[in-house]
Amino acid sequence: MKIKTYAILFLAIVNGLSVYSQEIIDIKHANGDMTMLVRQAIENAKGKDIKLVFEKGEYTFLTDYAIGKYLYVTNHGNGFKKIIFSFDGFNSVEIEGNGSEFIFRGQTAPFVFEGCNKIDVKNLTLDWDIPFSFQGDVIAVNKKEQWYDLKPYTNGYSWKLSKGRIVFPNINHFSFTSLGSSLPHNKETKAVDYGAWDMSLNSNYVEELANGNLRFYDKNVKHFPRVGSVLQSKGDKKNNRYAPAFLVRNSKNITFNNVIIYHALGMGFLCERSENIEILNSGIYIREGSDRVISIIADATHFANCKGDILIEKCRFEGMYDDGTNVHGTYVLVDKIIDRKTVRVKLGHDQQMGFEFAGTKDEIWFIKNPDPRRKEINVVANVTVINDYYSDITFVNSIPEDLKKDDILENKTWNPNFTMRSNIIRDHRARNIIIKTPKKIIIEDNDLSSMMSSIMLRGETFYWFESGNVEDVVIRNNRFKHCAYGGSEHAILKVSPRLAKTFDVTIPYDRNIVFENNRIETFDNRIIWADRLDGLIVRGNTIIQTNTEKPKYPDAYMFDLINCKNVEISKNVYKGNSKNGIKTDEASAKSLKVKRNKGFSQKF
Repeated sequence: MKIKTYAILFLAIVNGLSVYSQEIIDIKHANGDMTMLVRQAIENAKGKDIKLVFEKGEYTFLTDYAIGKYLYVTNHGNGFKKIIFSFDGFNSVEIEGNGSEFIFRGQTAPFVFEGCNKIDVKNLTLDWDIPFSFQGDVIAVNKKEQWYDLKPYTNGYSWKLSKGRIVFPNINHFSFTSLGSSLPHNKETKAVDYGAWDMSLNSNYVEELANGNLRFYDKNVKHFPRVGSVLQSKGDKKNNRYAPAFLVRNSKNITFNNVIIYHALGMGFLCERSENIEILNSGIYIREGSDRVISIIADATHFANCKGDILIEKCRFEGMYDDGTNVHGTYVLVDKIIDRKTVRVKLGHDQQMGFEFAGTKDEIWFIKNPDPRRKEINVVANVTVINDYYSDITFVNSIPEDLKKDDILENKTWNPNFTMRSNIIRDHRARNIIIKTPKKIIIEDNDLSSMMSSIMLRGETFYWFESGNVEDVVIRNNRFKHCAYGGSEHAILKVSPRLAKTFDVTIPYDRNIVFENNRIETFDNRIIWADRLDGLIVRGNTIIQTNTEKPKYPDAYMFDLINCKNVEISKNVYKGNSKNGIKTDEASAKSLKVKRNKGFSQKF
């Protein structure tokens, strides 16, 4: 295994003439573990501008010689991580894969970028030789005796039956001891099964039958999988999000182009406190010909407290076990008023531990119970971290006199403009898109199919503590097909703030949404379900009721408005049998405008 390095000089004019040298590192294909080779190439770099160029081939990366580091990773389990590609403090990093495939084994964080000014990754595929999942064909179900039989998948999977438990994947001294998060899948399409509910399985006892099948006895199952489906499990919630395929923090000017991820032990692309991000012509999906029904363990893309412009364009996301994208800020709780300029704050969720909520010069909004609206703005002068949950924030100016314990703060500075264009998102758990940023949001020309709501706008002041409300959203020219097919009740577009009970439910939270010129083909009724929304235009959409499945909620309304105002529903066409057009409460009806629609009642 050899590497070849050389430098190229670049000229740049920024307030005068400057010269910098980019170090090119050619990595030739070789068999065996490549971890130490790439580690040394990065660690021995002569400067802060580096480009790794891989000869096309299949490369193997094991964890024996990986970098070990304790990492706080938002929406994942914190802990000691094994890192293969670690880029810390580089000015620029480029990775040219030339169509290569990287195969990983065991618990690893493949790529970690920290404090980089430019990142460019392209023409690369990631996979694991053995997935961190267990799956089996559902052969029989006995609800009365509370058991189900699976024909387990063995080729390419790693598991064993030990003392009446399924233990998997048995790699590098790690295994799940329960099936944990599980869902049934359609064997032909690999999509989550119609009517499926999220399950956390911890069987009382598992026995091997004479024919090699496994019988799972479980007294806690509420929704048994369908016979003929494929039951897939990814382990318990505490341990099943090890790390994303790509973790980017405190960096900027980031581009992923033609990057394909077949499997990962968490999210696909995760960016924290970073700015100006593009994910182009890329994908997260199951390898063609594979019998897996899952690609990655969590969200395809996730952006926490980012800013600048985020663009996801011409990508394909399928088979992941959470959202297609989640864009959000972070709410922190006021724990204590220290003095007239200093507040002690607390991170609310255990998967936010260690998250950097704010830095010097950031602008912060104050949000005070019971009003969920953003109020005063102040500038951070200093942050003193107490531990992974608590920090003291000192402001330039005095804090509001009426600020109190359990009020919340939101970072105003770190919010992005977001565009999602010409993508395919389908056949996965949860929502296609869940988003919370007050800046410009454009969702256009996408093909979307969802287990839950296709698009969800939900800031929440408890549990995940993901801020905040939207202010400017355009959803246009998309094609929604076969949506909200899971067991729980959802909609094509669901606007549903999840605020603590102390907040006033009559005050609008989200604002200014345009939903226009979309084509919707789905079997159930709910199209838009909105709560506490001020400013919604639903215009020029075509809605076609299909017969692909039996409606799960036939009494639901196409448009359901709660505590909303300034809503217009106009020039939409409905083709179907539902008689339930528009439902409003008294508050929503006052300013509602309904005109020139076809195929459903104009009454409300």
